[in-house]
Amino acid sequence: MTNDEHVVLVDGEGNPVGTAPKAAVHGTDTPLHMAFSSYVFDREGRLLLSRRAGHKQTWPAQWTNSCCGHPLPGEALPAAVSRRLEYELGLVVESVDLLLPRFAYRAVMDNGMVENELCPVYRAIVSVEPTPNPDEVDAVRWMPWKQFADTVMSGELDISPWAREQVPQLVALGPDPLTWPVGDPARLPAAVR
Repeated sequence: MTNDEHVVLVDGEGNPVGTAPKAAVHGTDTPLHMAFSSYVFDREGRLLLSRRAGHKQTWPAQWTNSCCGHPLPGEALPAAVSRRLEYELGLVVESVDLLLPRFAYRAVMDNGMVENELCPVYRAIVSVEPTPNPDEVDAVRWMPWKQFADTVMSGELDISPWAREQVPQLVALGPDPLTWPVGDPARLPAAVR
């Protein structure tokens, strides 16, 4: 990642309204912007969890889904997912599928730092082990999907606020993450269609 990487700012309907430097966009008054979340699975249906690096600006050292990020201006979301998975986890993915095209969330850390994102959710399939980038990820672990979902839904697993909101919506797609229906790209926010 370069220091001049920009994120796409959007209005409440998902229309692009400009860009801003990624390094400057997150604060106590974070504008709504485009992001994505990805859930990486192996062929056995195990989910790859990651723990965010301890020096991250938002939710440091927090366990979360596999990888999150921001599309660059003009970048297609599947390409952004693949780019970040390679950068953060050293993964080359076999497939990237849209699951939740309209997911959005706003979360506030104890220190007042805000995340405010339109954040479509993707599934990626891999057949290789991750090699985490320590600039982004402190640790990883594989977990069977049902075990992960059950521990998130029961509150037993301390997980990022976005994953806590995403998991019930993913559970509603069915018990087998490898057979979840693919979302309609026409439902994505206009900024990334």
